[in-house]
Amino acid sequence: MANLTCKLLTKSLLILLLAGCASTATTERPKEASVAIPSAPPAQPLITRPYPDQSEPLFPGNPGYYAARLTGIYGYSSAVKDFIQHMVRQHGFSENYLNGLFSTANRLDYVIKLETPAPSKGPTKASLGSWSRYRNKFLTSAHINNGAEFWHAHSHAINQASTRYGVDPEYIVAIIGVETYFGKNIGKTKIFDALTTLSFDTHRRRQFFSSELENYLLMAREEGFDPREPVGSWAGAMGLGQFMPSSFRKLAVDFNQDGRRDLWSPDDAIGSVAHYFAKSGWRYNGPVSHPAHPSDDASTIALSTYNGNEYWHVHPNFKVIKRYNNSNQYAMAVHQLAQAIKQRYQDKLRP
Repeated sequence: MANLTCKLLTKSLLILLLAGCASTATTERPKEASVAIPSAPPAQPLITRPYPDQSEPLFPGNPGYYAARLTGIYGYSSAVKDFIQHMVRQHGFSENYLNGLFSTANRLDYVIKLETPAPSKGPTKASLGSWSRYRNKFLTSAHINNGAEFWHAHSHAINQASTRYGVDPEYIVAIIGVETYFGKNIGKTKIFDALTTLSFDTHRRRQFFSSELENYLLMAREEGFDPREPVGSWAGAMGLGQFMPSSFRKLAVDFNQDGRRDLWSPDDAIGSVAHYFAKSGWRYNGPVSHPAHPSDDASTIALSTYNGNEYWHVHPNFKVIKRYNNSNQYAMAVHQLAQAIKQRYQDKLRP
């Protein structure tokens, strides 16, 4: 009996001991933890790299332009080096960033040729029929039809811009028509290369283009885009409305409210042209020009046709158009194209 009791006691103690060991193992073993996989950060339109005075832009897919010294075509240009130092001191750019950027610049020989006037062969007479030839470039059936179609396609933005800024819609359309054929001919020249070439390889308007290059780099930083990417005219004009960088910074608007001013977008271009006109003093539904007789009045202009001169009395709105391009022929082409497009557009609206 004693042996049986002893055996039962020993067995009970053994069971308790094993249970205790099992309990200890379960307590000490951590539960299987789920692995947290961090989600990708939201896409950012502009990634910045900190610098002591100013964050310099890095662009998605682009490692940026950084170099300890200037190399490439302009590697030995003291003018470019001076310009870089000006941008560093005046605007807080990184010297390494600009060294890297200008090391990628290309000198464009065709831009130099276009900016450099041909040698004069002596006094020349006013070209007979110059207005007729100029007019025939823009007062075409194609321009008028495409203008009416552009107006129809973007009527909401055009009407909204007209109302907001007090500018007649047909003139907004006509400017874009004369400048870029309604966005079909915005230019293929890299703006950065064009302005660099004009600033450091030409003389006639070097100061003007150097100022535009300065504004262009500021614009690229403000708007968050790679300065090597935009294309436009050989003289540095951009978008459907062909704004120079200084005009872009002062007058371009984010009309579609997507967070950036993009003059290659029809809506932003439409709003920006209207804003440009409004800031220049446009009078809604005001007269622009009407035929006149020869006169010494400063408000009467002469335009040369194949059959002699045409005389026009011009009003303040005509002078506003000239703020866009200081040419009587340009302003008259915009005016007459605007009226022709308006007529065609209204004809299409009629049942």
